[in-house]
Amino acid sequence: MPKSPLDSMLQGLNILVVDGNAYMRKVTRMMLMNLGAKSVIEAADGLAALEQIRNVDPDVMLLDWDMPLLNGMEVVRIVRSPGVFPRPNLPIIMLTSHAHRSSVVQALHAGINEFLVKPTSAKALRDRLSSIVINPRPMVQLGDAYVPQPRKMSTGLELDPADVHN
Repeated sequence: MPKSPLDSMLQGLNILVVDGNAYMRKVTRMMLMNLGAKSVIEAADGLAALEQIRNVDPDVMLLDWDMPLLNGMEVVRIVRSPGVFPRPNLPIIMLTSHAHRSSVVQALHAGINEFLVKPTSAKALRDRLSSIVINPRPMVQLGDAYVPQPRKMSTGLELDPADVHN
């Protein structure tokens, strides 16, 4: 079977998986490796994630919401600080068990690129990575938030600049 553009791109990506649960990190790593990823780095908490971003310079971060030291939302707020943090444009996929609409909206307002609910499938993960890698959205400043340029969605979760709050 011929390789897709995503398959080729996945092989070259440096992917950071941040989750406080070692088992979930392993499951996510295995899904990524099965999708063709060659470089997967792990962090067990928010502080370690920030350190890995500074030192390893990943291409994409898969981030859990519930973690020790700094939770996922705190990590997103730090990363999405142009002029303060060195990688404010880092693509972030929030991978979490927080499935409530309010959690999705909060994460979008904080600046995540994609949202996946655990447990996820390899196909869903591949689709989100494809969205980030093949069709990246530029980062824009909306009020106090630094976020991926909003896209029109039929889910009613559009990000209106008037709705952005800290």
